[in-house]
Amino acid sequence: MRSPKQHHSWKSDNERRKRLEVPSAQSSPTTTTHNHNNSGYHMHGNPHTDSHEDYSLGLCGYILLILSYAIICLTFPFSLTVCLKVVQEYERAVMFRLGRILGGAKGPGLFIIIPCVDAYTKVDLRTITFDVPPQEILTKDSVTVAVDAVVYFRVFDPVISITNVEDAPKSTQLLAATSLRNVLGTKSLQEILSDRESIAQTMQAALDEGTEGWGVRVERVEVKDVRLPVQLQRAMAAEAEAAREARAKVIAAEGEQKASRALKDAADVIMQSPTALQLRYLQTLTTIASEKNSTIVFPIPIELMQAAITSYRS
Repeated sequence: MRSPKQHHSWKSDNERRKRLEVPSAQSSPTTTTHNHNNSGYHMHGNPHTDSHEDYSLGLCGYILLILSYAIICLTFPFSLTVCLKVVQEYERAVMFRLGRILGGAKGPGLFIIIPCVDAYTKVDLRTITFDVPPQEILTKDSVTVAVDAVVYFRVFDPVISITNVEDAPKSTQLLAATSLRNVLGTKSLQEILSDRESIAQTMQAALDEGTEGWGVRVERVEVKDVRLPVQLQRAMAAEAEAAREARAKVIAAEGEQKASRALKDAADVIMQSPTALQLRYLQTLTTIASEKNSTIVFPIPIELMQAAITSYRS
């Protein structure tokens, strides 16, 4: 059974196919074959909606077809090695008969081709990952940065990916590089560094809209790294260091202010009761004695010294 996420993915792919088939379905077979300005080819193009019965192979085509069947019959069973082809579960084969699409995509499994008449191209339906090369981008606040990203995409319609674009993976890569420059060019440096998720979603929506006509679905976009110039890194580091030093000085000043208020309150309490000062002396001696020190500092009250100085002067 498919997981809910896979079911939603296949459902969205089916909706895309139906939406792309609308222009071709509205046009007649004759218009689709000869009038390219009014057919589905001009919009998004979905040639596989027109089966091989909508056009005639022509006299030469039928002659080649008959000769191919005759060669297959004469060389049977050795001709099976050429006629039988296999595509894997994750692949599809887009067949062309005399240059025209033959039905939809074939596979997975075994299918038959007619030599000299049919040709086929394999399309990989697995998710493809590629790295967007680092792009030198000028941000909204006139800062030059180098940004690289990674893109995950897969083909949801093999026929469109072959008939509407020459090389779907390469075209998606070039479009991803352009979209990265366009999206990040409207962002400031702070937004690029902090809002990577929203930037990735915006870029994914832009890519998905651009690659829909190619039969490609962009599943995920991630911004990997943002590299700043060395001079800008030094300036930002100096700014951060200065901000931290200023914050540390403010915190130290606040601590000194609180400590001075606490000392003032303690002095007020001691002045109200002079005996408290003597108790504080005794507590200090107890603390020193508990550490087993050989030297004990005994504080002499200032009042005794003042009395001795007064008696000496008199």
